[in-house]
Amino acid sequence: MDPSATGSTGVRVAGVGMTPFESDSGRSLTDLAAAAAERALADAAVDPADVDALHFGNALAEALDESAGLANALAAALGLDGASADRIENTSATGASAFHRGVEGIEGGAAGGAESDRTDVALVVGAEKMSAGDTRDVTEAISRLVHRREYAQGITLPSFGGLAAGTYLDRHDAPREALAAVAAKNHGNAVDNPVAQFRKSIDVADALDSPVVAAPLRLYDCCPMSDGAAAVVLTRGGDRGDDESVADAANPDSEVSRAPRVAGIASATGTHAVAERPDPLSIDSVRTAGNRVFDRAGIRPDDVDVACIHDAFTVLELIELEELGFYETGTAWEATLDGDTALDGDLAVNPGGGLKARGHPLGATGLSQIVELVWQLRGDLPETRRVDGAETGFAINVAGFGNNSVCTVLRA
Repeated sequence: MDPSATGSTGVRVAGVGMTPFESDSGRSLTDLAAAAAERALADAAVDPADVDALHFGNALAEALDESAGLANALAAALGLDGASADRIENTSATGASAFHRGVEGIEGGAAGGAESDRTDVALVVGAEKMSAGDTRDVTEAISRLVHRREYAQGITLPSFGGLAAGTYLDRHDAPREALAAVAAKNHGNAVDNPVAQFRKSIDVADALDSPVVAAPLRLYDCCPMSDGAAAVVLTRGGDRGDDESVADAANPDSEVSRAPRVAGIASATGTHAVAERPDPLSIDSVRTAGNRVFDRAGIRPDDVDVACIHDAFTVLELIELEELGFYETGTAWEATLDGDTALDGDLAVNPGGGLKARGHPLGATGLSQIVELVWQLRGDLPETRRVDGAETGFAINVAGFGNNSVCTVLRA
C-alpha cells in the first residue's frame, strides 16, 4: 500500500522510556512510574515544564497497596506544576487506554478553549507494583476481573485460558506443540531484551514439560506477575499542514522525523461474561477494535511489519492473530510452527518477548508494547532483536478475557 494513502492522527510519539520488568523491583509504585517518565522525557528532549497533560495508568494500587491519588503524586514527583493530571484504569488494558486518552487529548485540543489551553505535549505513564501483595492477594485481585457471576462460580482467567486452549486445539486439530512454540518463540525474543523479566531461552520440550496450570495450559503458557513501568511523550505531530511539530519546537536539534506517528487508535468492548458468548474462541472486542483501527489508519493487516499481541496465555496470541485478520481462522498455529511469526518471519510477533517473557505489570503492559514498537520503527535495537526495515507497527492490549480491547497502529 502507498504510505501516502495511510491515515494519521497528527500525533507523534516523541519519546519513550521503561524500567526493567521484574518479579520484585524493590521500589515504590511512584518511583517506578517516575523513572520511566524521566527516561521518556529525556528521550523526547522535552522539559517537564512543557508538559500540558499527565495520564497515569494503574490497575491494582487500591487492591494491593492501598494507594490513591496516583496522578497527583507522580505530577509532584516530576515537577509538572500546572499540568492537568488524571488516572486511568481498564484492568489489563490500562496502559493502552491511558495512551488512547493521551492521543485523544492532543487530537481534540481544548474544546471551545483558546489555543494556549490546548494540549500540545502529553506524558502518558503506566505502572504496576504487583509485588505489593502476596501471590494470594494478586490472584484474588486478578480473579475479580471476570464477570461477577463467573467469579462467584470460582472461574478465573487461567480457567478461561485453559478452556479456550483446549477448544482451539480440538477444533483445529492442532498439536499441543503449537502452544509451546508460542512460548519458546517469545522467550527467545526476550533473551536480548534488557528490560524483559525472563531473559532465558526455552524450547518446545521445556514448555511441554512445565507444570500444569489449567489443562492444557502449563506454566510456560502463562504470563508472570510483574513490577514495572513504561512511559511515552506524545506531541502534536504537525503532519496535517496546520501545526508546527511541538517536538521540533522543544528541541530544534532533535531528529523529529524519527518520532513515529500514531496512524490510528481504536478501542471496543465485547460480551463481558464469557459464558454468554456464542463461541468461546470469538472475541468481539478484539475483532471490532482491530477493524476500526485498520480503517482509521488506512491499512490492511498485510501492511503490518511488526505486531505486539496480548499473549497473557499462549493461546491468546493465536486467537487474536486470527480475530485481527492476520491469519485465517484456525491457521495461526500453523504459521507459528512454520516460523512466520518469528523475528525474521513474514510478521514478527512479540519481538520484545510479549507478556509471556517481557512480563505483565497490568498498568504498564500496553505502554510497553508502544515502547517496543517505537524502538523497532526507529531502528534503535541491536540486530539480534531488530525487525529489519519495519515501517508499520501494530499493538493490541486486552482487558480481562477480551471484555475490552485497544488497538494502535504506528508508522515510521
